[in-house]
Amino acid sequence: MRLSRLVPVVCAALVFAPAARADDTEEFLKPENWEGRKDIWTLDPAKKTVVGETKEDPKYNTFFISKKKYGDFEMTFKVQLRDAVGNSGVQIRSERTDKDDAANKTPFRVRGPQVDVGKGYWGSLYGEGVGGMMKASSPDAIKKAVKETEWNEYSIVAKGTKITIKINGETMVDQDFPKLPGKDAKDAPTSGIIAFQAHGGYAKMRVEYKDIVFKVLK
Repeated sequence: MRLSRLVPVVCAALVFAPAARADDTEEFLKPENWEGRKDIWTLDPAKKTVVGETKEDPKYNTFFISKKKYGDFEMTFKVQLRDAVGNSGVQIRSERTDKDDAANKTPFRVRGPQVDVGKGYWGSLYGEGVGGMMKASSPDAIKKAVKETEWNEYSIVAKGTKITIKINGETMVDQDFPKLPGKDAKDAPTSGIIAFQAHGGYAKMRVEYKDIVFKVLK
C-alpha cells in the first residue's frame, strides 16, 4: 500500500480507538480518605504502599479504613507477610462497627466480605463478623499460586454480585455472592468501605501492600 493511502487509515484508527479507562489510584490513596490506628498503619501515596505493623498483640482485629464507599471496582496490589507470620486481608463493601463502642476500647473495627491474606486462607472470601467463610480457596490452588514468605500479586474485581479473586494469575474465587453467610442470609452489600486488616492474636506482625492500583467501574 502506498503511504498516501496508509496515513488516512492510521489517523482514522487513532480517532476511533477506545480511550483507556481512568485510574482512580491517586484519589483512592489520598491520606484524607483513610483512618486507623496511627501506631499500626502507615500510608505512602507516592509509593502506593500501605504498611501495618504491630509491636504487640492488639487482641482484636483492627483496620485501616477508607472514608469513602465503593461499589464496583478493580484493585491490584502486591502483598507480603513478613516471615509468613500473621494474618491480614482487604475488606470490600464493608461497614464500620466500632462506633457502637462508647468506651472506644477497640477502635477501627469493621464487618463484611474480606479477601483474605494468611496461611491456609490465601485468596479466600471471608465474612468478617457476618457469619464466617463465604468461599474458601482450595488447598491445591493455594499451594500452586502462593509464595508464603515472598510477594504475592492479588487481583480483585467486584462487579454486581460477582467477586473474582486471583493470586499471581491463579483464580481463587470467581462466583456470585447475592447473600451473606449465616442464618439470617442477608443480601450482600453492593457498596461499602474498603479496609486493610491487622489481625489480633500475634505478638508481632508486619504486612505490606505495595504497587496498589485502584479503578472504579462505572
